[in-house]
Amino acid sequence: MQDIKINMEYVRKQIEGKVLHPYLLKYIDEPVIDQDKLLLLVSMLNEAELTQKQKNDYSVTAMLIQVALDTHEQVSNTQIAGEMQKNRQLTVLAGIYYSSLYYKILSESKDIGMIRLLSDGIKEVNEHKISVYQHETENVEGLMESVRLIESSLFSKIAECFNKPAWTELSSHLLLMKRLMEERGRYLDQGTSFLFERLKRLVFPKKEQELADLSAEQKRYLLLIANRYIDHSKDMIDKGMKAVPFLNSLLEERIHSILDQHQPMTKSIAEEG
Repeated sequence: MQDIKINMEYVRKQIEGKVLHPYLLKYIDEPVIDQDKLLLLVSMLNEAELTQKQKNDYSVTAMLIQVALDTHEQVSNTQIAGEMQKNRQLTVLAGIYYSSLYYKILSESKDIGMIRLLSDGIKEVNEHKISVYQHETENVEGLMESVRLIESSLFSKIAECFNKPAWTELSSHLLLMKRLMEERGRYLDQGTSFLFERLKRLVFPKKEQELADLSAEQKRYLLLIANRYIDHSKDMIDKGMKAVPFLNSLLEERIHSILDQHQPMTKSIAEEG
């Protein structure tokens, strides 16, 4: 466990040293480094036959890409002006800047294969983001699959590179479950959620009212759908934990912590009702 913590801290400091640009931070929010994704990545690479420098470089580059993708997701399409417009422009540039840092690290290592794999992962993430944002998904299953790939494609590509399919299954369902629970929590607490807005369009295509204006029964039905996918992910995570040959105790504890956050279906629906 101690080695994983040390590696995570090293990678986190390396990333912060690259993305916490003083000028950008005057105008945009500090970029968030997802600790769960970092833990998954460091844990997976820890089992690969690599030097410690390679493990660190791959971890830093993949997380820089994740930060860049997350930064671009903060950009809105609404009409704004003045200081807000400058903020949006700098947010876009920040995402591009973070991406360029990853290319620089990998190009210095001359790892063309990893560059190609991660580029494929970025392409897959962006394609599914477009599909979700432009309402191209035709059913709930397609929506959930797109969300799963948005959250996990980078990790799947790295797992593919090192022939670790069990890590692909575990990470993809864990990250999907975490995202679904975050969206569900936002929906229950604030009455709105990006994912639940998309669900509403698919489940109630003829309903023109806002998400908050749905009937109690309709809201409960959306929660029921989300909870079913959370339950399915939980089952897949349980199987995935058994399939991964070496699961360090820090990651195992974190996975159980995420699983324990899942409220039973009846409780979630009762809260909404």
